[in-house]
Amino acid sequence: MVADQWYDIMGVWTGSATILPDGKLMMLYTGSTNESVQVQNLAYPADPSDPLLIKWVKYPGNPVLVPPPGIGAKDFRDPTTAWLTSEGKWRIAIGSRINRTGITFVYDTKDFINYELLRGVLHGVPNTGMWECVDFYPVSTTGEHGLDTSHNGPGVKHVVKASMDDDRHDYYAIGTYHEKNVTWVPDNPEIDVGIGIRYDYGLFYASKTFYDQNKKRRVLWGWIGESDSEIADVKKGWASLQGIPRTVALDTKTGSNLLQWPVEEVDSLRLTSKEFKKIELKPGSVMPLDVGSATQLDIVAEFELDKAALEKTAESNVEFSCSSSEGSAERGALGPFGLLVLADDSLSEQTPVYFYIAKGKDGSLKTYFCTDQSRSSEANDVNKSKYGSFVPVLEGEKFSMRVLVDHSIVEGFAQGGRTTITSRVYPTKAIYGAARVFLFNNATGASVTSSLKAWQMNSAFIRPYPDDDDERHSGTEPTYEVRGSKTKYLGNLLTSSLLFLNARNNFL
Repeated sequence: MVADQWYDIMGVWTGSATILPDGKLMMLYTGSTNESVQVQNLAYPADPSDPLLIKWVKYPGNPVLVPPPGIGAKDFRDPTTAWLTSEGKWRIAIGSRINRTGITFVYDTKDFINYELLRGVLHGVPNTGMWECVDFYPVSTTGEHGLDTSHNGPGVKHVVKASMDDDRHDYYAIGTYHEKNVTWVPDNPEIDVGIGIRYDYGLFYASKTFYDQNKKRRVLWGWIGESDSEIADVKKGWASLQGIPRTVALDTKTGSNLLQWPVEEVDSLRLTSKEFKKIELKPGSVMPLDVGSATQLDIVAEFELDKAALEKTAESNVEFSCSSSEGSAERGALGPFGLLVLADDSLSEQTPVYFYIAKGKDGSLKTYFCTDQSRSSEANDVNKSKYGSFVPVLEGEKFSMRVLVDHSIVEGFAQGGRTTITSRVYPTKAIYGAARVFLFNNATGASVTSSLKAWQMNSAFIRPYPDDDDERHSGTEPTYEVRGSKTKYLGNLLTSSLLFLNARNNFL
């Protein structure tokens, strides 16, 4: 999709595809016009039989939508995938704002060319600013399977997600969609879109989901930006990438969270593994783990706190925050404890991924899942923030995390994916064969027992189709491979239902 028409000459931006019942495919995308007005445009495949849909034709009557009256020229973007209403019309949502209230407009269409703007908005939240990359989709309340975007009825909740242009984070909320009056109501207004739960508490933005009808799952893609200097990006010749695709499902135990988990194809990249059982970590201890090379790893770990120490711990009304704390160096009675990844032997470089438990005045426990970048690199031109948030831990559950390590990116999933954190780190010593992994317990008053399994991860072998149409359909398999420290491992994802997007600075 090249920016070559007056209606998108200043940018071909985010869009969404809709597959119609007859197999036809419609793509709506935002274009920035020659006067920097955000409009919505239609495109469709030049060759629907092409499995990769490489070539696209732009509808000659574009744009099909312009900003409604009273909406700013730069406040109207990112159409969703369409869903089918009970009246047989297609419905889409588009992000916008009215003053400081973030909103989603809703349009109905029969042909993706002519649209009716419906009265009111799907949803809006005051003081959240511009909503972009809006997503709207159903989740099952009875199982972990995904649902087609048009699915509605009993046993279904709907998710509204928006990327906040003000703070560059992705927020979501779970609620009820009322088709007749075209509104969505959050289950809990206190954790509404933009003021409540985020997809990810690190670097993760402009995400979109799609329904994979072959495996009955909803898959989430997120854009992972850089946190080093622009000069460093220019020097290395690339910037930004897509994160590992994740499945998304409703956490039926909490009812308020989504569960995000790496797609199963990632498991196919697992090579040799090492398992460690019931390792006891005394307060203030650090233990190296002999896992071999530690730059491409998949680690699944569980932790148990000493129950006697847990009961003896004094109650406190002191609030904790991952981002404003001293990171893994801030010692409390019940934390922090977890993993040190991308660490060197001397621990002069390390990226801790950990839990911290606070015991409230009423004796209740509140668990936080954090990542500390403050010592991730000795370079002085990189972001060294601390990330994280609260994660629900239910009665009878152990503290559990899965951590994917891939050279300059660390993706952490706590409690089955209730809370996730993506970090970009740029070690100068803990690279290649010099990278190590450690268990640690920096609590002052409790021992921790940990069991974990760590897999070495293979690089992904991305095999693009050749450009020549004849060769593409001849069955000849190209030998081109992508691998190495700049390659995000993606597993066996090049199927009819998943296509890897090699994002640089922008992506559709």
